[in-house]
Amino acid sequence: MEISSSIINDVLEIRMRGELDESTAEFAKVHLDNQLTHNRFGKVVLDLTQLAFMDSTGIGVVIGRYKLLKKLGKQLFVKNPTATIDKIFKISGLYEIIPKVNK
Repeated sequence: MEISSSIINDVLEIRMRGELDESTAEFAKVHLDNQLTHNRFGKVVLDLTQLAFMDSTGIGVVIGRYKLLKKLGKQLFVKNPTATIDKIFKISGLYEIIPKVNK
């Protein structure tokens, strides 16, 4: 799992690469929480272009970050999910709380 980020125009964009599963969940949580609590931004976009796999543990990581951002009064969005990740978001209902953007 690789995670990188940048802030452009008040948007924290986080790019995830690899697999988000039980073996990478703790790393992802720590890295994401650090980014979400130590940066100034208006909204967060998860770019999932290179996320190859996500299991139920990964869904939990995403939901946990959504809840953290909600407490901070910030919005979370997702963009460029692969076909596999898009299907997981649809089936799990994640798109109901985390909208997909095309930007």
